[in-house]
Amino acid sequence: MRTRRVLLCLVLSGLMFVPVRADKRLFSDAFAPAEFAARRAQLMAAIGDGVAIISGATEQANYEKFKQNKQFFYLCGVEVPRAMLLVDGRSKTSTLFLPARTPADDRSEGPLLAPGDEARRLTGIEAVVDRVQFDAAIKTIAAQGRHIYMPFREESIGAVATDRVRAHERATASDPWDGRKSKEAVFREKVQAIAIKSEVVDLDPLLDKMRLVKSPAEIAVIREATRIAGLGILEGMKVAEPGMYEYEIEAIADYVFKRNNAMGIGYFALVATGTNAAWPHYHAAQSRLADGDLVLFDYAPEFKYYTSDVTRMFPANGRFSPRQRELYGIYVKLYQALMSSIGPGPAADRLKAAHGKMTAILESFTFTDPKIKAAATAFVARYASGGRSFGHGVGLEVHDVAGGFDGVYTPGMIFTIEPALTIPDEQIYIRLEDVILITETGYENLSASLPMGIDEIEKVMKQNSGIRRFWDSGILGF
Repeated sequence: MRTRRVLLCLVLSGLMFVPVRADKRLFSDAFAPAEFAARRAQLMAAIGDGVAIISGATEQANYEKFKQNKQFFYLCGVEVPRAMLLVDGRSKTSTLFLPARTPADDRSEGPLLAPGDEARRLTGIEAVVDRVQFDAAIKTIAAQGRHIYMPFREESIGAVATDRVRAHERATASDPWDGRKSKEAVFREKVQAIAIKSEVVDLDPLLDKMRLVKSPAEIAVIREATRIAGLGILEGMKVAEPGMYEYEIEAIADYVFKRNNAMGIGYFALVATGTNAAWPHYHAAQSRLADGDLVLFDYAPEFKYYTSDVTRMFPANGRFSPRQRELYGIYVKLYQALMSSIGPGPAADRLKAAHGKMTAILESFTFTDPKIKAAATAFVARYASGGRSFGHGVGLEVHDVAGGFDGVYTPGMIFTIEPALTIPDEQIYIRLEDVILITETGYENLSASLPMGIDEIEKVMKQNSGIRRFWDSGILGF
């Protein structure tokens, strides 16, 4: 009995060490090796006689857990700092170059994937060799004068998106007190200096196009990231009340994300009460929720390198006021009309169909507030000429790569819709966001489990939260 009590205390204090399966430590469990092999095979077909070379992320200069960059992970799933991958379109084989490991390296944080047969077996990559052999490999390719495909864009790691990466590159390059080159630019220059007969070609458009349509395995991971996002937002709704700070709502979701084994966040939390919501990317999270406020909550985790993007709005006190019911009510009707128009095929045709549905809703809706009517009318007018897309892609990045999207939706594409209805002179901003998967016959709303309607939201906000009960119990002591 005493032994059992000691074990219980160790578990509760977080001191008990539970070993993990070695294979999981050495190689990603996000997908089977065959998934990565299929991606490399697709790339080989695209580069023909050329070779593709991509470098992994470096170790961190801080005590954050290592994360691989998105493009490298997409091709092989290897989570080792300073790894390199060579994909050969001529021989239809790949070579992974890994830093050698010593027993001293492994004693600190445990073993990592190292060159050799075990790495080849785990990853399914044809050759896994010491990184020192990369120099000889480049010189062999240089003598052949073959095209070399390499990333031109700065790498994406963690809570990031391509649009922000590009903005950061531009800002750094134009800063007279900075001007640093990206790791990718330096790597390209070093390879080009050796392979002077080869043309170095941008690899990013090829990978971006591949990433546009998700495989069944990718869809399953994004579905789980979306489920976790929904749980976090739902608990935040249940806990919310006037007097709480925005950061407390964020903290609830952080716990839920971690509890469900998220790697981290997909993007910074957008918890905006009242007029803070008028800034679409507000994330200071320092304001108190006031009675009568509507609260915008937009947050999702990074799960197995993929993320989601989900938003809900709810009244801080759990009840919509009469004006909020009219404002939010017309928005939801228009939003659902827009969503119901989604499906495979040209986006422009479906957006025009949505405009027709929303116009009919405007004509039948009973408005009592002329400002709300004007805002709803302006919302619908934005869709009069159709458009190229319903929203932005979601996948390895929260604003996922467009991949040369031509305005035609095909099964396997995943994106969000997040149209905003605004009354600018009052700093009123209403927005929801759902994650949409295009199917053969229409679409699936991956975030459909979250309440959207007024009655649904008010009902949920009356429910007790297990986290809130724990919080209010005083067990934590604060």
